[in-house]
Amino acid sequence: MSAIELENVHAGYGKSEILHGVNLEIPAGKITTLIGSNGSGKSTLLRAVLGFVPLSGGDIRLGGVSVKAMSRAELARGAAYLPQGKNVPDISAGRMVLHGRFPYLEYPRRYGPRDYAIAGEAMGQLGIEELAARPMAQLSGGMRQKVYIAMALAQQAPVIIMDEPTTYLDIGQQLRFGEMVRKLSEEGKTVLLVLHDILLALKLSDRIAALQEGKIAACGRPEEILEAGVVEKLYGVRVGRLETDRGIQYYYDMCQGCGAG
Repeated sequence: MSAIELENVHAGYGKSEILHGVNLEIPAGKITTLIGSNGSGKSTLLRAVLGFVPLSGGDIRLGGVSVKAMSRAELARGAAYLPQGKNVPDISAGRMVLHGRFPYLEYPRRYGPRDYAIAGEAMGQLGIEELAARPMAQLSGGMRQKVYIAMALAQQAPVIIMDEPTTYLDIGQQLRFGEMVRKLSEEGKTVLLVLHDILLALKLSDRIAALQEGKIAACGRPEEILEAGVVEKLYGVRVGRLETDRGIQYYYDMCQGCGAG
């Protein structure tokens, strides 16, 4: 079962087409990661799924329904979005997380006890309850990123879409982020990510889709992507795979050509 389906999608900005006939299925309850060099169309694909970028051809279905037929509120209830670049609003962290409940508000647009409870629970998942009263402008980049992730969780959408969510997170925080994403998947959430950290993408993902010049260059399980040499073709680096007592570990093979001659 697919949570998101892209069928022959053409999309871009104005007369500049970025996506050229993309076909891709995002399986429900799994973690799918988009990889590719800068300008390959990863962020544009996410924004097209969310209805922020108009389609010039093809269709995208979210939960079996065309995004063209969905209202902004319906799209927000269907998919939570954590964008790559975010302004820092002059509000508290707790209020920022509450914004994730906005798609569910009815007139007169006031948050109720349930909204506060869900926002508090989301902050608890990230371990940032103590930041609730702190102004966003006073938080470090890593702390702000956790607040934005909590806001996406508070939206309680079946699909969570994140564009470079590990930006500003240190190594320890990245590991905990990976554990959280895996837990969300196990609870039935569909997670669609854009990551530049290839090692994290290989370790975390159920499926990886590689974009190149606005087209899908490859798609499959991490081991299939690795065996096909996709990472080396896209980035010019080789990745090794090692089975350990802590599971499969990936590493950059910095000794390419060692022993030759």
